[in-house]
Amino acid sequence: MIIYGATTYVNELLKTALLKKATDIHFYPSSDIVLIFFRIHGRRVRYQEIKVEQYLLIINFFKFSAGMDIGEIRKPQDGALALSLDSTEVNLRLSTLPTKQHESLAIRILPKNEAMKLEDLLLFPFQLKQLKQSIDHKSGITLLTGPTGAGKSTLLYALIEELLTEYAYQVITLEDPIEKEINNVVQVQINEKAGITYHSGLKSALRHDPDIIMIGEIRDYETAKFAFHAAYTGHLVFTTLHANSAIGTIHRLLEMNIKPIDLKQNILAVASLELIPLISNGRATILELIDNPAITAYLQDYDQKVLHYDSFNYLKRKAVAYGYSNPSVLESKAKDPHSRTNLTFEKNRAIT
Repeated sequence: MIIYGATTYVNELLKTALLKKATDIHFYPSSDIVLIFFRIHGRRVRYQEIKVEQYLLIINFFKFSAGMDIGEIRKPQDGALALSLDSTEVNLRLSTLPTKQHESLAIRILPKNEAMKLEDLLLFPFQLKQLKQSIDHKSGITLLTGPTGAGKSTLLYALIEELLTEYAYQVITLEDPIEKEINNVVQVQINEKAGITYHSGLKSALRHDPDIIMIGEIRDYETAKFAFHAAYTGHLVFTTLHANSAIGTIHRLLEMNIKPIDLKQNILAVASLELIPLISNGRATILELIDNPAITAYLQDYDQKVLHYDSFNYLKRKAVAYGYSNPSVLESKAKDPHSRTNLTFEKNRAIT
């Protein structure tokens, strides 16, 4: 009866979150109540509060369903599970974190049936053309970067599926967790407890005759080193990295001891992502996109004047000028040395 009660509440909670187009659910525990928040279009919105006793049943239900350790409350845990809610299939990514009172729980919601195409994700079609031109090679690395929740994984999946419609590629992915199932793709779940790390998984993947390797995230030097090795040996590599900007991604890799010559010879493009709200509701992605020639030029003297990509500030001003977004998205109007600032430029290019 207790399990049934928890199951019923969880189903209704998730249905409500999907209806409100929430991407995340946060449980914030105190001594006697637990506040529940939804993240909707990037904003954290309070949903309701429940009693601690009810919350403990809910978190135990999630941990049990995801194969996590119910008895462990002193260490952080991660897990994933798939659920069916009426006609909607969803993947959930779970994260627990011990607090002074009780464990906090964060849930990322990943609808399985949501087939997002590249043209549906990017605000400006010309950026899709730029991205596809930058990666039109037989080998090399493309990095999608940005903070948590910026849409890196969603864009990465769409990019892989787009390539599969055009070429008969053998694709192997290394993910933690697998957020979306893709037909005709070998998807490997990272499981560090079982010895399947990004490092070991990548070594094995290279022996599996791939054309494309998708690495969920570069987390350390060893993973970065093998990613560049894969590119050197004739593979297309797609991966993500946490960085605040496109140029910041280059410096993150340098800090990981990746040599400048390796960056010049292997990186096809760095696309830093940001989601901005639209007047028509929803959000769309804008990109700070640096291609290989720009990266090579920058690494000569580390002079940003050689860079001429469109910055986030520039793209936001453009979105407001064309009526896609509200002026509230605008940040500092300080001039970017590498960004074009003339807003009277080719309007037709942005809408074709």
